[in-house]
Amino acid sequence: MISTSTKERDRPQSIVIDIKRQLLKLRGGEQLNASYPISSSQFGLGSEEGSFRTPTGRFRICEKIGDHAPAWMIFKGRIPTGKIAAPGGKEDYVLTRILWLEGLDEENENTRKRYIYIHGTNQENLIGTPASHGCIRLRNHEMIDLYDRVDTGTAVHIKS
Repeated sequence: MISTSTKERDRPQSIVIDIKRQLLKLRGGEQLNASYPISSSQFGLGSEEGSFRTPTGRFRICEKIGDHAPAWMIFKGRIPTGKIAAPGGKEDYVLTRILWLEGLDEENENTRKRYIYIHGTNQENLIGTPASHGCIRLRNHEMIDLYDRVDTGTAVHIKS
């Protein structure tokens, strides 16, 4: 991991998520600041309501949720439950931190109301493979690192 410096914060940040490579890259201007393996939807790509697919296109982080929550904290309805998840299991928990995405393209403008996030997961063993229900999952320690590096309004591009 690369530490966040004042110089890093002075450059316009953006996130690029490459679905084919299952990889999230955080950039400050043209410089790569961090890279994390991810897990996108097991149902493929799309923006249809109820499809559980990962949308593509241009987005922005519209809300950050989970300041100072412990790693592995379970969130329900974007509220910390006070319960810490165990690794594994079949449940698709939203853990640790939430970066809520808002779609900026006509085809993905329903992203916020679909509750599509970048978040931590109890299924860290599946990172690197499509396994989510539409969201972008990260390992919990990497989710904390990303969360601490970005601000509301950060541009996100999800590409196939």
